Amino acid sequence: MVENLWNDERAAQGSDELDRLVYRSNLLGADRRVCNWKGGNTSSKVPYTHVDGRAFDVLWVKGSGSDLADITRAGFAGLRLLEVLPAFEKEAMSDEEMVDYLVQTLLHPSMPRPSIETLLHAFVPHPHVDHTHPDAIVTLCNLKDGEAKTRELFGDAVAWIDYMRPGFRLAKEVGLALRATPGLRGVFLGSHGLVTWGATHQESYENTITLINEAQAYIDTEVAKGPVFGGVRVQGAPADCAERLLADALPALRGALSQERRTILHVDRSDAVLELVNSERGKELALTGSACPDHLVHTKYVPLWIDFDPATGDAEQLKGLLKEGAARYADAYRGYVQAHGRPDDPKLDPFPRIILIPGIGMLSTGPDKGGALNSAGLYHRATEVIRGADAVGSFASMSPQDAYDVEYWPLELYKLTLAPAERELSRRVAVVTGAASGIGKATAHLLAENGAHVVIADINADGAAATAEEIQERYGTGRAMAVHVDVTDEAALSRAMDEAVLMYGGIDVMVCNAGLAAAKPFDEMSAHEWDRIHNVLVKGYFLASREAYRRMKEQGIGGAIVFVTSKNAMVASKGAAGYNAAKAAELHMARSLAEEAGAHGVRVNCVAPDAVLEGSGIWNSNWRNERARDYGIQPDELEEFYRRRTTLGVNVYPKDIAEAIAFLVSDRAGKTTGCTITVDGGVAAAYMR
Repeated sequence: MVENLWNDERAAQGSDELDRLVYRSNLLGADRRVCNWKGGNTSSKVPYTHVDGRAFDVLWVKGSGSDLADITRAGFAGLRLLEVLPAFEKEAMSDEEMVDYLVQTLLHPSMPRPSIETLLHAFVPHPHVDHTHPDAIVTLCNLKDGEAKTRELFGDAVAWIDYMRPGFRLAKEVGLALRATPGLRGVFLGSHGLVTWGATHQESYENTITLINEAQAYIDTEVAKGPVFGGVRVQGAPADCAERLLADALPALRGALSQERRTILHVDRSDAVLELVNSERGKELALTGSACPDHLVHTKYVPLWIDFDPATGDAEQLKGLLKEGAARYADAYRGYVQAHGRPDDPKLDPFPRIILIPGIGMLSTGPDKGGALNSAGLYHRATEVIRGADAVGSFASMSPQDAYDVEYWPLELYKLTLAPAERELSRRVAVVTGAASGIGKATAHLLAENGAHVVIADINADGAAATAEEIQERYGTGRAMAVHVDVTDEAALSRAMDEAVLMYGGIDVMVCNAGLAAAKPFDEMSAHEWDRIHNVLVKGYFLASREAYRRMKEQGIGGAIVFVTSKNAMVASKGAAGYNAAKAAELHMARSLAEEAGAHGVRVNCVAPDAVLEGSGIWNSNWRNERARDYGIQPDELEEFYRRRTTLGVNVYPKDIAEAIAFLVSDRAGKTTGCTITVDGGVAAAYMR
């Protein structure tokens, strides 16, 4: 049941009616069983005093593309109500006419574009109106006998309107229904949702919650009679088995789904998902179609169902089924567009948003992790609707034509234009070793700023977690993850790459940066010290790049690997033979890998810095003292020493190295491989030849 969250004290904190509308809207959006992500809309009709002193009523309504859960005052549009209401007398109004009409009634041109449901709110003759898509109500609205069942439960207290796409016609039908029956409690919209109202904000909110809970109580009683979805058909795979299968198969799937544009994946193995995918009737019900316009915009009309049984199948079989399924789905989607579309419609991505795998769970896709999570969340809502409808009666979806008309509706497509432009590295997944500090941390931040999802891999677990948290606070949940890894540990590195794959679906960028340094005269260096340096700087780079390269090959959509080498890779210096040799080995390994990887569209390049002291774990160790000793200066004089020896007379900072790396992994360097960019302020002996 949905909890009534109304709090008189909190509601009274607002300074005006718009503040109270924001509060009411946030309450509705707080529970996704009531209101989908970016779905639903709310309004209030209140007195307003213009800057010129005139008093008139204003309709405050949610702006297009906002989310009720976190909407603020700025997310609402104010319209002069007396100029909106005459539209009710019109016989018809196209979407284009409606949008133009409403824009001309705005209080100020800087306000957001009003919700596509604005006229519905205007035509309801009550001060406060809520339009939501609650699971319980949408369940009843998606029964084959939905109207009859609604009458059985609510009698004449609610009106029923058969499905029609939002717009003028639906708004007028709602307005006519309320004028014909003034005592209604709400309106049920077939295959769509609920409209409620009230004389006060609290009354409107509580009317919504009460109707939802009355419907939910009936549904819960029917569901309890079980079994859900016809009972169990497939036993779920143990968590470790499912993760192993997915870690092996997801890169190939991501490649198949990214033929037009890269996509980010999300894995969902929640109980609710497994109940559906493991059931007798799950496939039939899932492929029936979408339950609600708000769902299908982010989940598409149907998911991709993979016929797989983990008890008899393996990773190679799953991989093949996923790749074949993605291609089959895309072909079917193009047929759906051809059958229901218009010649001038845009060409949208033909690949699935939701993939259901018996025994394994659900995969969702999106342009970023947040989008993939939102698609998954909306399919959870669809699952609840299907679950309830199947228990109560017979689930019925929107028709394919109705679904297409929503998915390709110009007013819905307009919402997509409200999203910020994608950044240069959007849709990419980057792994950065040694990213808890120094160059690695600066690189992780810059790649995230440019749109990438970043895996912070470091032996310093706390530092890695802190860096990931910083990135997520700045760029959004899911944009970074921390993995604790010792780059000399082959098994640990493989697990780290698997974690990245399970989080995002694959890997596009590998930045090998983890390092250490030691300065000792050649004849005083022990074999242990030599091995330690080469284990981290050579073996570590080998293992990290190999594991990333393997997954890039599986994806088949190219990739970029960058080795952070050093000026010392080209120029010998006294007292650092082990470090110099290791850095030279990195450089030649990168060139060798570039030759092999090029055939798979994977580019391999190097950035060679010098004396990057700021924020460095290496330079904050004994390396600083050792280098100062070799140069015959004090440790705190190193920055000035290095600045003065450069051609440009500058110090080099982590952000400078990060800029070079960001360039090399971007499409701007799409025809560059086997290259080394020196970022050292100009050290003549290190000029590349």
